Amino acid sequence: MKLALKEILKNSKIDYSPVVKFKTDHPALVVLDLSENNLELQKLDIKDTETFNRWISRQLVYKEAEAGIGGYGENRIIYRRSDHYDGDEPRSIHLGLDIWMPAGTEIFAPLEGITHSFQDNQGFGNYGPTIILEHQLQQIRFFSLYGHLSREDLKNFQAGQKVSSGTKIGTIGPYPENGDWPPHLHFQLITDLLGNNGDFPGVAKPSQKDFYLTNCPDPNLILNLNLNE
Repeated sequence: MKLALKEILKNSKIDYSPVVKFKTDHPALVVLDLSENNLELQKLDIKDTETFNRWISRQLVYKEAEAGIGGYGENRIIYRRSDHYDGDEPRSIHLGLDIWMPAGTEIFAPLEGITHSFQDNQGFGNYGPTIILEHQLQQIRFFSLYGHLSREDLKNFQAGQKVSSGTKIGTIGPYPENGDWPPHLHFQLITDLLGNNGDFPGVAKPSQKDFYLTNCPDPNLILNLNLNE
C-alpha cells in the first residue's frame, strides 16, 4: 500500500492547489544544504534562532530567491540544536520538505480532505502548532502534515471538518511559538500515522531511514516545485 501511494502520486493527473502561493508561476527558489557538508553552517551558533534566521535570510537575498527549500531525506546537522532529537541514536533524517518563507505566509490545502487532528507541539526544536489532514486517492488513505504554524491557526479547526482543495488552512508561524525555528513550513506526506494524533515524527533515526521514507513519500510529488536550481 505504501508503494502504491507513491506510484499514485507520481502518475496522478490531479492539478494540486499550491500549498503556498508564489508571486510568479516560476519563482526563484534556493535549495538549502542543511547537512554537515555545509561548512558555513557548521560555524554558526544554530541554537540561537535569531542567528540561524539571519543565515537563512542571507541565502535568499544572495540568490534573489522567494523561498528556500529544505531537502527531503537529507541527513541534517541542524537537529543538534535541540535535545528533542537526542537519544541512543540521534534523529537526523528529514522526512518532509521545508519551505522557508516569512512568518504570516498563507498555507493552503493541496487537495480535498478532512481535518484529522491538530496540536501545539511545544518545546524548543519541536513542530509548534501542527495540523494533519486526511485524504483519499484511488482507495488509498493518506495524510498531509503542516508544522511550524501560528497558534492562532489552531482556533479555526475541528476534527472531521471538511477541507476543500485550495482552502486556506493556516500561516507560517513566527518564532518562538513555531517551535523556535526560523519561519518555515514543514510539509510532509504520511501513509500510516502509526497511531499518532496531532503529531508525527518529521525526523528519523538513520537506522530507520528506509522504513520512514517509504511511509513518508516525497512531498514534491504534490508540491511540484522546480528543485533543479
